[in-house]
Amino acid sequence: MAGRTCRLEPLDASRHTDGLYAMYQLDPKGRNWTYLPESPFQSPDECRQWTQQASQRQDILYFVVIESISGDIVGSVAYMRILEAHGSIEVGSVYFSDRLKKTRAASEAMYLMMKNVFELGYRRYEWKCDALNAASRAAAARFGFTYEGTFRNARVDKERSRDTAWFSITSHEWPAVSQAFQKWLAPENFDVHGCQRVRLSVLTRPAVAEN
Repeated sequence: MAGRTCRLEPLDASRHTDGLYAMYQLDPKGRNWTYLPESPFQSPDECRQWTQQASQRQDILYFVVIESISGDIVGSVAYMRILEAHGSIEVGSVYFSDRLKKTRAASEAMYLMMKNVFELGYRRYEWKCDALNAASRAAAARFGFTYEGTFRNARVDKERSRDTAWFSITSHEWPAVSQAFQKWLAPENFDVHGCQRVRLSVLTRPAVAEN
């Protein structure tokens, strides 16, 4: 899945392990792992063991996010809870490095994941996060997801009880959300310094409210 600022490639342990581990090393305090079920990898071998196992899974499809200009891996994300018979799929296991957060590429990566799903004929695209993860909840709203409710005591992560907030975009809502992303990602929406002229949240908000 390729865009202007980034591309997503299916996780390949032989090609991506070194780049992933180098990215993780940019977060020595492990702050980006706070709401993920995994913990930071302590060595290249530990990272390689995980990528080998993850790349072979059939129930979760992992991707790496590659910055177009540098060619560096700057994030990872996955399709999860794939219910093909019901046309439902979840985006999750999102790890965006500090190089990727709050950039045009971060939003484009999410758009590419959504676009691929709805082009494949799925009816429902889910986003779930720890209810305490304010940044993830804000991102879901910005990307055009509708909040559906919170499942209390839904999981135990890292020995802590977790409430899970649920969000979704349906195939009925997707055309308006897609149009909002296309307007936001258009080159003319950014000035010579790369600053956005219109915020994505401004464009997606009415798209969701109309449905």
